[in-house]
Amino acid sequence: MTAFVDKAKIDVKAGDGGNGVTSFRREKYVPEGGPDGGDGGRGGDVVFVVDGGLRTLLDFRYQRHFKAPRGEHGQGGNCYGKSGHDLEIGVPPGTTVVEDGSGEVLADLTEPGQRAVIARGGRGGRGNSHFATPTNQAPRFSEKGEPGEERTVVLELKLIADVGLIGYPNVGKSTVLSRVSAAKPKIADYPFTTLTPNLGVVSVPGGGSFVLADIPGLIEGAAQGIGLGHEFLRHVERTRVLVHVLDLVRPESQGALTDFEAVNRELELYDPELGRKRQLVAVNKIDLPEVRDRLPEVTAEFERRGIEVHPVSAATGQGLEGLMARVAAELDRLPAPTPVRAPEPEEAERVFRLKPRATFEVTSNGEGYLVTGAEVERLAAMTNFENEEAVRRFQRAMARMGVDRALKDAGARVGDRVRVGPAELEYSEDIF
Repeated sequence: MTAFVDKAKIDVKAGDGGNGVTSFRREKYVPEGGPDGGDGGRGGDVVFVVDGGLRTLLDFRYQRHFKAPRGEHGQGGNCYGKSGHDLEIGVPPGTTVVEDGSGEVLADLTEPGQRAVIARGGRGGRGNSHFATPTNQAPRFSEKGEPGEERTVVLELKLIADVGLIGYPNVGKSTVLSRVSAAKPKIADYPFTTLTPNLGVVSVPGGGSFVLADIPGLIEGAAQGIGLGHEFLRHVERTRVLVHVLDLVRPESQGALTDFEAVNRELELYDPELGRKRQLVAVNKIDLPEVRDRLPEVTAEFERRGIEVHPVSAATGQGLEGLMARVAAELDRLPAPTPVRAPEPEEAERVFRLKPRATFEVTSNGEGYLVTGAEVERLAAMTNFENEEAVRRFQRAMARMGVDRALKDAGARVGDRVRVGPAELEYSEDIF
């Protein structure tokens, strides 16, 4: 049996850009040929693609590191390097991509074929032909490729179901699912029979249908990690209607209303929005005399709170057709959920704004100084510090951004070590 895996943490790395090249035309009868170094190719993106054939995140248990190919280096004769191809990673419908650490939702992938770029490839470095000026007609430096984005993400699979069956263990949720759909969940007379969520498609008179999920039984303390239900509470999030199944003759029951409130308390502790979802109550085992005897009292108790009660029997099927028809009507009344998704480049709104001044921060780490900031780190990564002209260009850029002044204000002295991105430099008036 295939394991059900609904959460995984993986590392993704987009491809680095290819290096630009330093080259000059050397052709017979062409004096002073000039620079003709081509640009490096762009690195490949890491793209998540929804694969309708996948049902779990099991594949990510065995592979946790993904890296897109880098762009090829440029060549002489103004030949550009080939861009790296995108790395496409298949995920099942219902996968939410969350950035580890910040908790930011990067994409909510629900539809087969839906795509989201999670890490963008670095741009290719420019060849020396880009740096020719009237005062420097033969530049002898080029840029290195920009590093691709790198991040750790958490994948969470939330089953895409319209309706969720919730309740204590062993109240008959799996039997209800097997009665109203073609699903074949495991059914047995012991707690936690359902170890993974089960899905089934319910057809209703008139041609409508919806997806019904049997959520593993919740118990008191589930939101704090007690029992099995806490592992699957996330699967309730996508549902629009909940059917709360109650068993009035369950030996451990503290009373119908008490059981109902205990399960709903766990939903609210996990996410207050879950506690506000539309709920219908299904009182199971109506085929038993003791349940029929208690039904009027229980129904009145719930109706005083404005909660709709449906007596059903999972064993005989009594009342289930009416319950499913009522659920379908409720779904028609509610708005469809709107997924969160990362916009593709062609979908993103094009807005032109002034480029903000580059920001950076200088801190002392006890052994020297650390300069951090997206722009300064990118410049350092794309600079060849073994090339004197490239170093001078880096120095001018740092001066324009005010990094040299910030280092002096922080107390940097000649000979101190300064780290900028991947580069470790020695502070001197010639560099900063």
